[in-house]
Amino acid sequence: MKNSSKAKSDKSRIQLLHQYYQYTGFYVFVGNAVKKAIPYILGIVLLIWGLNYFFNINEFLVQITEMLPAYGVLSFFFVSETLLGLVPPEIFIAWSDKTSDPWFNLSILALLSYAGGLLAYWMGRSITKIESVHHYLEVKMEKQLKNSKKWGGFLIVVGALLPLPFSISCIAAGIIKFPFRGVILYGSLRLLRFAIYGLIIFNAI
Repeated sequence: MKNSSKAKSDKSRIQLLHQYYQYTGFYVFVGNAVKKAIPYILGIVLLIWGLNYFFNINEFLVQITEMLPAYGVLSFFFVSETLLGLVPPEIFIAWSDKTSDPWFNLSILALLSYAGGLLAYWMGRSITKIESVHHYLEVKMEKQLKNSKKWGGFLIVVGALLPLPFSISCIAAGIIKFPFRGVILYGSLRLLRFAIYGLIIFNAI
């Protein structure tokens, strides 16, 4: 009987959560965000594919990590993670595996990625100070901004955990003026992603 009542309770909670998401427009927000993001994602994918067709990008990046000293690799990674984050972090994680202290360097990479995302947030906030952008957001995008602020945490979590550019999520959070404390909290999941990738790439599990 207890298991039955617990199952009903869990089901009712899920139903309530589902109704809440419907009422607050969460599903519509996510759907619209995905629709708007698809053309940009496809554009970036095609651009990378085109460049990789003529130049082996991954091989080039691996060569960079082999040529540069440790501080150079870390600096290059920090700039990448701050400015759109289009260079796959896995390349740098693989680099850290070849160093004398893999977990130390992986920890530095994770902190730099996290810090780059926080800096990208303030870049997004700076963009909103441009008069034309400010007018567009406050007047034409007022309704969308309200929903974005409501679900900005979801945006940060997706960018932190999934293989998507973390800095782009943080820039978007800055543009919609999502609370910085929330970015600090949700963005810390970025550290978890690096730990998981490290365990996989280092063959520790």
